[in-house]
Parts: sequence; structure tokens; C-alpha cells
Amino acid sequence: MTSELRPISDDERLTRLSRLRGAMGEAGLGGVLLGSTESLRYFTGLVWHASERLLGAVVTSDGVFYVVPGFEQSRVASLPHLPGEICVWQEEDSAAAVVKSLLGSGQRLAVDDGVPLFVYHALGRALGAERLADGGPIIRSLRIRKSPAEIAIIQYAMDLTLAVHREVYAILKPGIKASEVIRFIDDQHRARGAGGGSSFCIVSFGEATSLPHGADGDQIYKAGDAILVDTGCRIDGYHSDLTRSYMLDSPTRAYSRIWAIEREAQQAVFDAAVPGASCESLDDAARVILQAHGLGPDYRLPGLPHRAGHGLGLEIHEEPYIVRGNASSLGEGMCFSNEPMIVVPGQFGIRLEDHIHMTSSGAQWFTTPARGPCEPFA
Repeated sequence: MTSELRPISDDERLTRLSRLRGAMGEAGLGGVLLGSTESLRYFTGLVWHASERLLGAVVTSDGVFYVVPGFEQSRVASLPHLPGEICVWQEEDSAAAVVKSLLGSGQRLAVDDGVPLFVYHALGRALGAERLADGGPIIRSLRIRKSPAEIAIIQYAMDLTLAVHREVYAILKPGIKASEVIRFIDDQHRARGAGGGSSFCIVSFGEATSLPHGADGDQIYKAGDAILVDTGCRIDGYHSDLTRSYMLDSPTRAYSRIWAIEREAQQAVFDAAVPGASCESLDDAARVILQAHGLGPDYRLPGLPHRAGHGLGLEIHEEPYIVRGNASSLGEGMCFSNEPMIVVPGQFGIRLEDHIHMTSSGAQWFTTPARGPCEPFA
């Protein structure tokens, strides 16, 4: 982190816990179990990767209790996290029994919907299935609206990745391999302060750009190929995610036409993103543009084969999803991608992906969209 950017503070996490407890009270819950998920990080600051052993935290009305395998106790104690009692279970013990012991008689437990099924089944045997509730809706309702501190971190990460995209544009030349570009992007992310390097990276050339998540095997760039680069990193756990599609040489008439339609559809999504609008209405806005140009309809190709966007935060894909059937309303603090990709099978695909965050007065770009089919930056 730089002197201009601060990580999420313990005070902010305590505020999150207070809101979680308020939601628990309204739902008549005795506790919420957070598994080894991004929600554990969100509420407590503890970062842990899931395994076959339950490690998480039970949040009750008056405390945070970390449920930890005995041999991991010293490591957990050394990691950043909000204060709370560490409740140890040994290898022959039942972690679910420890969770049960932290609840009052008959109290219900909301379970983080990111925990593995084996954890849920063990809790069902220990507490009885009737005492378990789905914690996903409560957790998502709190995580979906980002605070100013979260938005500032995402903005920093987006700016960092946009700078990396500029460096990529400068090194592309005939004969370069996609794998070389991927390594370069990882190095550039690290050099600019993303300690984990790229959180993901897709580099596609030519016909492979028509595959939304890239092709297997390595590719070699040839003069005249379409280019698609989609990558991101993490800063204090928060993701960036940016895609640029372009050609280095004079674009074909077909490529220029589809690129312009893609940019028009992306702008239509942005223009539709007003406070109170439904998420599905943004997806509809993109498809109206495509259909007006003879593409689609629906998910037919050439056209848009997937949703128009996804939420972003501690997870690369999270609520709100910009997709048909999602009647949820947009509100201040929501962050999501705008990427109504157009696929022309067997030829090329164009995905222009920038992200939006909602303010009280409307949508704002994290990054300014691309300028043209040979000008991937504003």
C-alpha cells in the first residue's frame, strides 16, 4: 500500500460486524458461521484458504469465536484478525460440536454459503437441520455495497492494471507468444505493487479471441490478428479486472463494425445504470443495441453469449450480477463490470470491459473506456 492508500481498518470491520449483528437480530439468529471464505476476511480480517478441516469464525451477539484446528492455533494467532477467542478442536474432535457449543440452547445458526457441503452436513448432524439457515443472503446484502475505503482500493487496483495494459500494448509484435505476454503482465503487476502478481490473465490472438475465456495451448501473434487481453490483480484483497480488444494494424471493415457496436452496447449499459434500475435492465440495454444491428437475439451468435456484467470486490465474480432475471435494484456503493462481449464464431471476439461504481447520483467509471479499434486507451 502507498502513503495515499490505506488498507481496510479494524474500525471498519467492527462496523461491518455491528451491521451483521443487526441483521442477525432481525432474522432471529443466534450466530453466523463464516467459513474459510472471503467473508471471513471481510468481517474479521483473517485470511485463510479452505481445506478439509473447518477453520472459520462464529459471530454471536456478543463475540467473535475463531474455530481452529489445534495445530493451526499458533499460526492463526500470528495473523492479522479482529480480537476474539480462539476455540481449538483436535484431530479426533468434531469441529461442528465446537460450533454448537458457542450457541445458546435451540438458537439457529446462519451458515456462510461458501462453506463446503461436508461442513454443512456435519453441522446438520450436530445441531439438527432445522437449526441451520442460509447465511448467504445476509452476508451478500452487507458486502454488496462498498464503502469509500473499498472503492478507493478498487480504483487503485484498476489504475494499476490499466497501466499494465498500456505496457502490453507497447511490446506486442509479430512472433511474440501469448505465454510471454502473460509472464510480462505478471511481472508488471508485481513491479507496480501487486505482491501476488496477476490474479488471472487471458491473452488471445486471432480466432482464439472468439472464445470468451481463451484457448488451450500457446499462441503466436501474427500481423493482422485481433488481440484480446483480460487481466487483473489484487490490492488488500480487492480485485481489478480489465479487458481490451484491438488490432495493431489497420482493422478490417468487419472488425471495425463489430468493435463500434460493442462500444455502443457498453455505453448503453452505463447509461442505463441509474439508481434504482434493475440489474436485468442493464443486460437488456446491451441486447437492444446488438439486435438493432442484426446480432443475436438472446444468446445466439454472432452476439452476446453471456451476461453483460458481474459484481466485483473481494471476489472477482460476486453480486450484483448484470443478467436477465436479476430484478435487484442498483444502489450506492455497488461495483460491477460492463462487458457485453460480441462473439463472431470462427473469426474473432471483442470484449471491452471496464467497471462501474454507483454513487447517489448515478454511475461512475473506474476506468475510461477504449477509444477505437486501434486505440485501446482514452
